[in-house]
Amino acid sequence: MFAISLGDGAELRPLEPWQAEEFLAHMDRGREYIGRYVGLPDVAADLDSARKWLQVYADKAATDTGRLYGIWLDGILVGGVLFRVFDATAGNCEAGCWLEPAAAGRGLVTRAIGVIIDWAVQERGMHRVEWLVSPENTPSINVAKRLGMSLEGVQRENDLYRGVRQDTEIWSVLAPEWRAARSARP
Repeated sequence: MFAISLGDGAELRPLEPWQAEEFLAHMDRGREYIGRYVGLPDVAADLDSARKWLQVYADKAATDTGRLYGIWLDGILVGGVLFRVFDATAGNCEAGCWLEPAAAGRGLVTRAIGVIIDWAVQERGMHRVEWLVSPENTPSINVAKRLGMSLEGVQRENDLYRGVRQDTEIWSVLAPEWRAARSARP
């Protein structure tokens, strides 16, 4: 198994079905905080549903249509990043994240998403990486900005989340923009 250092005692590693108990404990610690904007805590409500959700991403990895990675801080699973959609033929993917409150504000998501975007663009030849976010989710919007993404627009009331219609902002970065920003970094 590989682990990529994110600095400050944090690592990015694959998150797989055999880790369902650890994943569920993480969801339980951050259920309310994570669930403010993403439905993952609703989907991973118990051990069986957590294992099934992790298996969906194991299957996506096997078919090259998605990826899932956990963020461990000092050996404890505290969040994750993923490619919810990964279309290698079209060169488009959608990245996403979640984090429990104890790990927020450390730059972990920005660093982890940077790692997977680097891989997608440099290794897999992706042309476009999307980031979909609720306009109310300021921390996630700030991640998009720090990564050099551009706001393309808003899908109005397209997402029915917990019985309430909400808007979705669409942010993206294109491969040439990512490469230019990457080469400008020290």
